[in-house]
Amino acid sequence: MAKILVVDDSKFMRLTLINYIEKRSSGRHQVVGEAADDISAVAKYRELRPDVVTMDIIMPVESGLRAVKEIVNTDPKARIIMVSAMGQEKICDEAKAIGAKGFITKPVKPEELLKELDRVLALPS
Repeated sequence: MAKILVVDDSKFMRLTLINYIEKRSSGRHQVVGEAADDISAVAKYRELRPDVVTMDIIMPVESGLRAVKEIVNTDPKARIIMVSAMGQEKICDEAKAIGAKGFITKPVKPEELLKELDRVLALPS
């Protein structure tokens, strides 16, 4: 069972992602933590060492890009999926350049989220 950390400043979006992951993955994935900003995301990653992180780009303290950099510095093998609104593809490309492994766009569809989680988990570490 893959351990997932969900990071988004919107409580509604975190709950939506958690619901999709836990109720629609047939027990393949489990959310082990959540964070609402980049600073908490890095701390939770270091504490929980999840298999995958879903990371929002736009957050209140700093962007998700800062968190990606910090997490990848902590663990170069970290698997991070960026979650972005339409029109943020350039930022997603930047995130991939610094270590993110994938991205999905909002509004998130459950089947796309699960497909991307499975794809990223299948990548060699």
